[in-house]
Amino acid sequence: MEHSSKINPLVSIVLGTRPEAIKLAPVIMSFQECTALQTRIIFTGQHREMVNQIMELFEISLSKDLGLKVTDQTPSYITSSILQELKEEFHTHPPNLVLVQGDTTAAFASALTAFYEQIPVAHIEAGLRTNNISYPFPEEGNRCLISQLTSLHFSPTIQSAANLRAAGVTGEIHVTGNTVIDSLLLAANKSTECTVDGLIWENYKVILVTVNRRENWGPRLNDIALGLLRLLEIYPNVALVLPLNTNPIVRGPIKNILNNHPRAFLIEPLAYDKWITAMRNCTLILTDSGGIQEEAPTFGKPVLVLRDATERLESVQAGTARLIGTKPIDIVKETSILIDNPEVYSIMSRSYNPFGDGQASNRILAASRVFLDC
Repeated sequence: MEHSSKINPLVSIVLGTRPEAIKLAPVIMSFQECTALQTRIIFTGQHREMVNQIMELFEISLSKDLGLKVTDQTPSYITSSILQELKEEFHTHPPNLVLVQGDTTAAFASALTAFYEQIPVAHIEAGLRTNNISYPFPEEGNRCLISQLTSLHFSPTIQSAANLRAAGVTGEIHVTGNTVIDSLLLAANKSTECTVDGLIWENYKVILVTVNRRENWGPRLNDIALGLLRLLEIYPNVALVLPLNTNPIVRGPIKNILNNHPRAFLIEPLAYDKWITAMRNCTLILTDSGGIQEEAPTFGKPVLVLRDATERLESVQAGTARLIGTKPIDIVKETSILIDNPEVYSIMSRSYNPFGDGQASNRILAASRVFLDC
């Protein structure tokens, strides 16, 4: 009597940027350890060097590199290229489930390709909303569109799950926590010294700064840099550490305004393990990044958000972050409060992290296995 062998379901996990790689790394590791599944890790190509660093840190190998040209980062180019290249990948290796993360154009294009090929989509970090389709652009549109195509929504918080229900999406909704906490805890064991030429961390109150979002390009970016410069002029015991975005549209204005100040340390992007060390060593963080709003509370670092709105209201409600916008006067005012008032600083640094307990990846794996009946 012949016995037919069951073929394990194939899950294709698609990523293109450093934030996606960071948040997907623990998920990939969980899925690859599961003998009931096959996995393919597909890289679209936007943040090649930075993604390679994350893959090396977590000892993950890519299955396929779509080879997108990094010289053209427009949403239209990214979308059209992924649609074509990923269609061929899915025909060659037909997945039973396609897993995407967050709100990048790569995530949207991958979900759309899967939809066209009638493959179920699982969306990690589902349900974040500002409820303004143009802010942030194109992220809010991307995440809303992905939600309409998704069979498995993995929401990081109760609030994000409620956003999905209010929108009337189809598909299963699971509250898992945010995988960035899983990644942070894993990488914390691998973190190494973060040296910045000319900076002795212990001698200053170090403000760690990141500015990347498209919505802050142009005059808002100039305002941010001017606000930072004013802080350096007011506080001789303050230093800035600012990893520069590789995009000249972002790094140019920052260098023009801050490059000549001796306590403005404009450095190249940090590897993730060194970034974790920088977070641990700094006094506070100014950022327009969503991921950092999720990471920083784990190390008790207050976050001032250089935006007018955030899809991560949980951080504001928990007291770990505060929205301050991009006007120089507001940057100086809100940062000064944390520098000058130890009580306010202590309250923000002792607030709990509302984004997870480090078990999100295991919950995502369990729900995916039930969905795939394996």
